[in-house]
Amino acid sequence: MLDTDTRVLTLGMARMADALGNSFLVIVLPLYIASGQVSLAGIAGVEFAGFVLREETLIGLVLSLFGLLNSFGQPFTGRLSDRTGRRRVFVLVGLGIFAVGSAVYPFVGSYWAVLGARALQGVGAAFTVPATVALVNDYAVSDRERGGNFGVFNTFRLVGFGFGPIVAGVVITGGIGGQDVVAYALPSWLGPLAGVEYSGFVAAFAVAVLGALVSFVLVVVFIDDPPRVAEAASKDLSIAVLNRDGNGFDPVFVLGVGTFFMATTIALFATLEGPVRARLDESTFLFSVQFAAVVIANVVFQVPVGRASDRYGRRPFILVGFLVLVPSVFAQGVVTTPAAMLAARFFQGVAVACVFAPALALAGDLAGDRGSGTTLSVLTMAFGLGVALGPLASGVLFNVGGFAAPFTFGAVLAVLALVLTYSQVEDTLETAEPAPTPGD
Repeated sequence: MLDTDTRVLTLGMARMADALGNSFLVIVLPLYIASGQVSLAGIAGVEFAGFVLREETLIGLVLSLFGLLNSFGQPFTGRLSDRTGRRRVFVLVGLGIFAVGSAVYPFVGSYWAVLGARALQGVGAAFTVPATVALVNDYAVSDRERGGNFGVFNTFRLVGFGFGPIVAGVVITGGIGGQDVVAYALPSWLGPLAGVEYSGFVAAFAVAVLGALVSFVLVVVFIDDPPRVAEAASKDLSIAVLNRDGNGFDPVFVLGVGTFFMATTIALFATLEGPVRARLDESTFLFSVQFAAVVIANVVFQVPVGRASDRYGRRPFILVGFLVLVPSVFAQGVVTTPAAMLAARFFQGVAVACVFAPALALAGDLAGDRGSGTTLSVLTMAFGLGVALGPLASGVLFNVGGFAAPFTFGAVLAVLALVLTYSQVEDTLETAEPAPTPGD
């Protein structure tokens, strides 16, 4: 990792700080909404189109809205960053908007206001994500570095996203194993403000704001746009579905579909915090560890998988990833002990590591005259859309079919992703060609 471009390392650290703040909210918001501090009057229990709105569904909607706005905005911001050649300003604008959205939560008390704050964060992420990923792609000197760069970048990002929920559980409950939301007091050196109490929720929201601000400073100080002419992204904002020769599906589209399915399976877990804890008889902290297990496995395997895909090709790793994803997701719907759930989540993380960096690298290889921001936004949009719709689908399927239904649905999606990738995606590298040694 030490031989990686320092700009990629810096972007990874910036995304780590930002992702830590965002992942805090995956744990915090369900608890915050369920705590009674957010009014659900006139919403929870209401019948809509024959479907009764329950708390789990409303929580899923809040978690999903972020990803929906994030995802659908990314093709536009990614293409604009191609046209202007100014990635950095998109990253900074997005981080600023996200920080404002995070700061709003302690000051609102209605469900609709919380929904609005989450929407603001989604808009901020739509600016940040495609421009950041495009910068990582632009910094690759050759195709044989791209997988390693994405592996390193994703590792840092996932450290923040993975450990954020664990830290959130500690901050909210005051320590490992705590069950209740605690109160804190401002330190004595603040003078007149000393002793003012605030809840663990406020502390968690403050950490989310801090993460965005740290990322902002890192980008301002260390990141510049690469010295190249703005890429000629076309005015057509549509995503190619069919191959250019009309034979089968476009491989970038297929990778996007597979990424969407994969991300959906990751996000199924978050909405079901209450049911999972009740089924497994476990604490908030242990649930946080299980949630983070997917990301911890990614942290361990992203860099070696990314670099191995530079040497041995992208496609084999993607196929193995989807193959492992099927049983690891299905198992989460049938296990009955915390240890078994932790193991299933960890193996799901191994599967995601095998898919994500190689898929981004393969799409980067194919970018060509489409523009890296435009092409890679297909995958980042798909990931965000999966993270958005996963919690909502989980809440609905739980209401309709019980605990196992969301995870069975996720396993079916993984099977479809495996079939599509196997039949429609070819590798972009000649695997006989050795990867360059650092410094070549």
